[in-house]
Amino acid sequence: TRFCRERPCSLLLHRQSSTTAPMASHRKTVVRLLARIGAFVLAAVLALILIIRFVNPPYSSLMIADALAGRTLKHRWVALQDISPHLVRAIVTFEDARFCSHWGVDWNEIDVAIERSEGGRGPRGASTIAMQTAKNLFLWPRRSYVRKAIEIPLAYVMSALWPKRRMLEIYLNIAQWGSGVFGIEAAARHHFRTSAAKLTLRQSAQLAAALPNPHVRSAGRPGPKTRALARRMEQRLKQGGAPLDCIYAK
Repeated sequence: TRFCRERPCSLLLHRQSSTTAPMASHRKTVVRLLARIGAFVLAAVLALILIIRFVNPPYSSLMIADALAGRTLKHRWVALQDISPHLVRAIVTFEDARFCSHWGVDWNEIDVAIERSEGGRGPRGASTIAMQTAKNLFLWPRRSYVRKAIEIPLAYVMSALWPKRRMLEIYLNIAQWGSGVFGIEAAARHHFRTSAAKLTLRQSAQLAAALPNPHVRSAGRPGPKTRALARRMEQRLKQGGAPLDCIYAK
């Protein structure tokens, strides 16, 4: 072409390659850096999950968020054997009835939730105890696809590394039952002025009824809807409830 006759094309191509080469090298450096950061974060999370199998976490991400918001935290760790069996059965029955049979994620419940949403019948929670533990311990409360995409693999990893008893113990000790009220021991004392070990069937049903939305529902002073829900839960628990063979050895 006329342009190539006036200025050699080889010189032009050399200048173009000398400009694009540093940009390509910079992109590769950024990709390598991000990959290293991702690998470091993944390794740190895996190490933390493994440590928490044996060491009780002093705080969860939700506790830290409440503390940063200026709220006074009420929290006291208690071992699973020191929690009322009524409360354990109530939580497993109404939060994750197939807790003993799945490995962190209940895809049957997720399919039902999707069908319900597509049918316009309103949202339905499908989070298992493992997924809720992952959210409460490491993530943030606001719903999003990003959070769910992180929550599901975390639930699988935690379920692979923690026994069922340990998973439930951690969940019951970091679940929120009111503003600044974390864990079943603090909830029992705050709402009923008793210990987690002495919770009755009715109190356990009220705590289970309030758990999905503790900022609106009060376990100690339930409104008409929460009270009616707790009564239905209590009746179901009297008839049996979810199996607990993975928690209490026969």
